[in-house]
Amino acid sequence: MSATSHPTRIALPRRCDARRTGDRLFAGAAAGAGALILAVLAGVAIFLLAEAWPAITADASEIPGDGGLLAYLAPLAFGTLLAAALAIVIAVPLAVGVSLFISHYAPRWLAQPLGYVVDLLAAVPSIVYGLWGIAVLGPASVDLLRWLADHLGFLPFFAGPPSVTGRTMLVVGVVLAVMILPIISAVTREVFAQTPRSQIEGALALGATRWEMLRMTVLPFGRSAIVGASMLGLGRALGETMAVAIILSVSGGVTLNLISSGNPSTIAANIALDFPESSGPAVNVLIASGLVLFAITLVVNVAARMVIARAERAGRA
Repeated sequence: MSATSHPTRIALPRRCDARRTGDRLFAGAAAGAGALILAVLAGVAIFLLAEAWPAITADASEIPGDGGLLAYLAPLAFGTLLAAALAIVIAVPLAVGVSLFISHYAPRWLAQPLGYVVDLLAAVPSIVYGLWGIAVLGPASVDLLRWLADHLGFLPFFAGPPSVTGRTMLVVGVVLAVMILPIISAVTREVFAQTPRSQIEGALALGATRWEMLRMTVLPFGRSAIVGASMLGLGRALGETMAVAIILSVSGGVTLNLISSGNPSTIAANIALDFPESSGPAVNVLIASGLVLFAITLVVNVAARMVIARAERAGRA
């Protein structure tokens, strides 16, 4: 035996080497996909900024309407946020209620078909929702609009005069709520179903009613899912085009009145209606409005991620 001994090398099995190679390839592919998404997002932002810059630096006389670019974009941004907020206010409670019913109340023979029906709403094209809104929901809502104006007219949302056609922001909000309801319901339903059985059975064993059990275990467990699903739905509502363009009667002003014929348009609907007939600086103005919508969506998603992270930390604590 020699005085200097060398450590013995242990040969790794080929299967282990192949597994490590596969892990490295997968990690590289995942990192590349993430970098590609960031590059595409940056490319979109650069394109919008470059094409909108002539409108940003243009004289106020070259911008459609009166008052310059800010006066042109402000009503559109306001209408976009108002329609999306109204849709979220209507859709989130309904979606959470539907999810709780399917996951914890409905019998098994009813829960699965009902879940399929709710998910099927997401497959309906937006133009079909728009036609339904203008041909069915709008005329059917006229009596309700009159009642709201007569009994709740002291509120700015129902100040009136009520529309005689039903082409109002309230109808748009209801249609958008129906469109985003399956998105919110699908996410929250799956998370509610993953609530640990030990927590549910423990709450029931302590004498809690079914609603108390849901309030103390299921809803806290799915808090981050509710927020995340709501933000997904909000993103859909912010960018919806055809349904809003078909239904809404646009006046261009800024108003909180939800039942009158004069309503602010949304950015996406305004681009869809005006882009085919625009040329020159008008195109740059529309792209500038698209840049505003891009910024709104980005801010909403960043805020949603912060809220979700905070809810997850609170849940772990």
